[in-house]
Amino acid sequence: MTTFADLGLSPKVLSAVTDAGYTTPTPIQLGAIPPALQRRDICGIAQTGTGKTASFVLPMLTLLEKGRARARMPRTLILEPTRELAAQVAENFEKYGKNHKLNIALLIGGVSFDDQERKLERGADVLICTPGRLLDHCERGKLLMTGVEILVIDEADRMLDMGFIPDIERIAKMIPFTRQTLFFSATMPPEIQKLADRFLQNPERIEVAKPSSTAKTVAQRLVASHNKDYEKRAVLRDLIKSQDELKNAIIFCNRKKDVADLFRSLERHGFSVGALHGDMDQRSRTTMLAGFKDNQITLLVASDVAARGLDIPDVSHVFNFDVPIHAEDYVHRIGRTGRAGRSGKAFTLVTRADTKYLDAIEKLIGEKIEWANGDISALPAPMESHESDRGRKGRGKDKDKDRSRGKRAEPVSSPEPVVENEAIEEVVVEVRAEQVRPERKAERAPHSSNRGDRSGDRGGNRGGRAPANDDRSERRVRHHRDHDDGPTPVGFGDDIPAFMLIVANAGKA
Repeated sequence: MTTFADLGLSPKVLSAVTDAGYTTPTPIQLGAIPPALQRRDICGIAQTGTGKTASFVLPMLTLLEKGRARARMPRTLILEPTRELAAQVAENFEKYGKNHKLNIALLIGGVSFDDQERKLERGADVLICTPGRLLDHCERGKLLMTGVEILVIDEADRMLDMGFIPDIERIAKMIPFTRQTLFFSATMPPEIQKLADRFLQNPERIEVAKPSSTAKTVAQRLVASHNKDYEKRAVLRDLIKSQDELKNAIIFCNRKKDVADLFRSLERHGFSVGALHGDMDQRSRTTMLAGFKDNQITLLVASDVAARGLDIPDVSHVFNFDVPIHAEDYVHRIGRTGRAGRSGKAFTLVTRADTKYLDAIEKLIGEKIEWANGDISALPAPMESHESDRGRKGRGKDKDKDRSRGKRAEPVSSPEPVVENEAIEEVVVEVRAEQVRPERKAERAPHSSNRGDRSGDRGGNRGGRAPANDDRSERRVRHHRDHDDGPTPVGFGDDIPAFMLIVANAGKA
């Protein structure tokens, strides 16, 4: 059996690896480390969770034992797609490089430029960064890339996605042509491989699993659901409660807005839950991720910012609240569980609108995914009630009055009371939002009495600023505003000042 001692690593690196509790290299480590030590270009493809990070960290530490860093001239450069993944790689360097005296600089957004510049002034043996922040420092004149010996592009398929190609090309032109380049990824579609070949010189290709394959340790299941968001949330809650072996779980959504909405919903229903998406500031993202790793929270609702490369070893479940639009993202999402030989479970909620995305996923991974409780054709009737329909359409004078006062309408009896309450609550939130917006306009222009009247009108007789007999007119305006298939508006359009509506009503009387 091959051990790390057989791969040519230095004694300092071997000592750190042994202290970390590792003795046998994974297939990707076994294939990539020897040619990397020979300064060959590498294109490594392996399933997520198989040790790709150590495949470039360990040989880099061995090669960096010779030489020293100079101010503003890093010796090696590692590019990562997300801040969290960059921070994780920095932690790996600290763990495996504890016997080395190397300067490691982490350049990511959301952190002070001054702190990062001070590290660069001391000289960086290892520079780990996201492309945007790296280019910012270069444009400030704080970095010289002419001393880079090794370039690592991690999660190559995402880094070479169309949005990152210009940045990668700019960075590659700053680095000597004689550099060593290492690519690592879980997926490498043919069109992306063509782009990768532009940056690699006679690379050693290490492919320990077919591209885009999923780990055999992950049990995959599909769960049918209706399209309505509140119905999908009900299905997800029932699914979570039915998992007896659930220790913790990551729940993936396609959009950042859906992450926030689902987080609030699960929190209202008493779940231990956190949220992670790209619009959060760096301190909040770091704190939330640390809380999940330390088991302070059980569920983490996240966008695809958490789908790539994050190493949280003992995640028991992954739930795809939304089917990923890009099939490759499915491989990365479910790769957050079943890592390092552990078993895991992945459930994906599928609606009728998601069938084309599901077909693309099954084509990519080369297998059919089983349904947990029957496919979409076996779905029961949608969980709608008469009261819920009334609430969503805004019908009923009494209900409108309750909403205008900020009160939540009582739902009628239903076999799914939680779903009905949540559906009505969404309507109340929407109506409150309509009440708040005009008031904000009034605050920005207090000198305009017309705007103040209109705000009071839409606010549902709040503060006595609008006549009580304008409820019907207010509902007509709101109803017309929600339908944009009528004739082109003339003059004020839908935003008719309240005083003009009052005159019209008086004339008809």
